[in-house]
Formats: sequence, C-alpha cells, structure tokens
Amino acid sequence: MRKTKAIPYTEGEREQLQRLARSRNTAQKVVLRSRIVVKKMEGLSQETIAEQLGTSRVTVRLWQKRYQSGGIQALLKDAPRSGRIPQLPAEKEKEIIEATLHSTPADATHWSVRTMAEAQKISRMAVHRVWKKYNIKPHKVKTFKISKDPNFVEKVKDVGLYLNPPDRALVLSVDEKSQIQALDRTQPGLPMKKGYAGTMTHDYKRHGTTTLFAALNILDGKVISACMQKHRQDEFLKFLKQIDKETPKDLDLHLIADNYGAHKTPRVQAWLKKHPRFTMHFTPPSSSWLNMVERFFSELTTKRVRRGVFRSVAELEKAILDFIEKHNENPRIFTWIKDADTILAKVAKCKEVLGTGH
Repeated sequence: MRKTKAIPYTEGEREQLQRLARSRNTAQKVVLRSRIVVKKMEGLSQETIAEQLGTSRVTVRLWQKRYQSGGIQALLKDAPRSGRIPQLPAEKEKEIIEATLHSTPADATHWSVRTMAEAQKISRMAVHRVWKKYNIKPHKVKTFKISKDPNFVEKVKDVGLYLNPPDRALVLSVDEKSQIQALDRTQPGLPMKKGYAGTMTHDYKRHGTTTLFAALNILDGKVISACMQKHRQDEFLKFLKQIDKETPKDLDLHLIADNYGAHKTPRVQAWLKKHPRFTMHFTPPSSSWLNMVERFFSELTTKRVRRGVFRSVAELEKAILDFIEKHNENPRIFTWIKDADTILAKVAKCKEVLGTGH
C-alpha cells in the first residue's frame, strides 16, 4: 500500500470518527466519509483509499479537504447546493429572441452565447437555455436555391412517378457522379482503438478521377452502374444502351434525369426516337434533390469513398463497383414520401418569405 503524509488529528477526533465508521445507525454516506478520513489519518494515499473503499479519488480528495477545513461537523452534513436554476422573466426572453432574430453584433455576422450574454447583461448559460427552449441556432446556416425554370410545376409533378409508377413500366432515377477522385494519403493512418478515433492525414495525393453512371430502380432499389473516364454524350449513350440490355424488353422505361447538356444532344434525341420504350423526365434546374439516385450517391460517398485510400483509378473503380454489387445483393429501397402538391406548397411558402416572384 502506498503511504503519504498523514493529516493532523487529535485522539478524541480519531476515536469519534472510528465510532462513526463502525456505527450501524449512521447514514451510510457519513460512514463512508468517516472511513476516508480515518484511513487518511493512517497515511494511506488517495489511490489506495479509493481502491479499498470502492470509491473515486475525487471523492476521497473532497472529504479530506472538507474535514481539514471544517472538522467532523463538515462530514455530518452536505454543503449547500446552488438550488434551482433561476428563471428569466418572459419579457427578457422576448428581448433575447428578438435580438437574435432581427439584429447582429457590430463585429460579426451572427450572435454567439457569449456575445449575446454580454449584450443582454446575463449569463451565457441563460442565453443557451433560451435558445434551446425555442430551438434557435444562430451558429448554423442551411443553403438553398429556388429553381427559376418556367416549367417548374410541370416537372415537379413528374415526382408522381416515384409514388405511382405507370403499369408495365420501370422508373429509373439516372445521374452521373463525376470527378470522383482516387486519393491516396501521404502517410499511413493510425487505426481506431478504445478511447481514440482512427486518424488520417489532411493532405493527399491525387491519382486521377472517374465518373460513375448510375440508374436506381425505384421498384427494388437495385442499381445499374458503369464507371467511365468522361461524361459526354458518347458515355451517356453507352450507358443508355447498357440500361436497354439489363432491363426486361417488355417493359417501358421512364428515366428521371437532370438538365445536363449531354442528356439532350441531337444524337441522344435521335437514339431515344429509335427506342420508344425510353421516356425522359427532366428535373428543373437547381433541383437535383428531386432525383432519388442522389440519395444513393450520398451513401456511396459516406460509406466507401470519403475515407477510402486509393492508389489508382482502377482501385477506386473496383471499390465503387464492389460496393454497388454488394448493395444489389440486398438492396435498400429508398421510399419517396412527398407528393408534388406538398413540395409545391413548401416552395410557394419559401417564395413568399423571400418576397420573390421567381
């Protein structure tokens, strides 16, 4: 057992503490405190006392200090507590909310708990409680873009394909994820272990890029895919031919795609006329969120690409295609729940708030 310098005491105090430590009629918290002090009188270290009594060193240190400053009486009762958190008047809460929503500090773009606390002459925790109560988060901002497409309403109504696909037809959400980089870290990272996250260097080496073409089947969640070096009309046509081969010939195909120029070239239009079972549905500009395959791209990036280490484009493409193959073995179906009317109502409300006629 480790020994340290014993705390000073008198025999009378020691006897009284030993009686408290052995008593069956004393509160257990007082018994523990008495035992801590008695063992400290014997010169035992805080670590040894904590181990023998099944408590923490913080507790041992606390009651040693309490005894040295207040004697035995300090062990018999708890110290005064802070009490209930003081409540701000409703008028003060309103001032904080109004200031947060309709003003900014002189030297910043948004308020923090500390700058607001200083301006309102209250504690930062009081500001934090008010913001939490009303779910106000000045430190966060979300990005948005309202499409200016004159045919926005008609194109949004094509979302109905997700909820009510036509009979004897497949609905495919089609898009390219371009410029996926094959990144290799400059140094090996450290593995994750108990108490520590895995690490990787902030800098990297580029080994080229690839473009993933993907068509998400809305019915069963499977993905038709291909990796190509570019994403021009030639590559898009090649992918359309792949879709034609990998889907049942007796079904019509409704493809939801964005307004990228390669999707609308004369060559593409001519090919589509020769294959009437293909029908293209284009999302409005600045509305890629209407294309469900973007959700799959997000999952691919999060689970396989972002933290991956790739020493060549071939290695990157293999990782992507292996991920998609595994996905197709047990596909996850993404369920679209918002109909066109709900989406248009939200967009109309956004336009009203912004005061724009676009």
